[in-house]
Amino acid sequence: MSRSTIPRQVRDRVAEQAQRRCGYCQTQESVIGMPIEIDHIIPVAAGGSSEEDNLWLACPRCNVYKGDQTSAWDGATSQSAPIFDPRRQRWEDHFAWQQGGLIIIGLTPTGRATVEALQMNNAFVVRSRRVWTIWGWHPPT
Repeated sequence: MSRSTIPRQVRDRVAEQAQRRCGYCQTQESVIGMPIEIDHIIPVAAGGSSEEDNLWLACPRCNVYKGDQTSAWDGATSQSAPIFDPRRQRWEDHFAWQQGGLIIIGLTPTGRATVEALQMNNAFVVRSRRVWTIWGWHPPT
């Protein structure tokens, strides 16, 4: 969906509600130095709308890996689990930081499936988190 289909006022409200950070990996817009994207929690391809209650922020990396997924495989239960919904679910209920904020672990089937599907601990972002933690920019509070 193109940027122009979501009104600027809605984009701004969603950005404020999300505290200008990715709803999945918690990466802060100010740390990565580029706008964080509007994410359709239920993708348009899966029947989701562009109404505000289906929108949140996602960093470019999480948004690309999420794509049109609404569920993913949880290796611990060997079952499919829904992808985390940052608008309706609390991050702390499904995820935790390990190694001083370098690694995200899933605490629930939804958390584990989301960590894997969105590749939330890929080598690139872990290297970046290492720098961010040194400077006190991460993890967000």
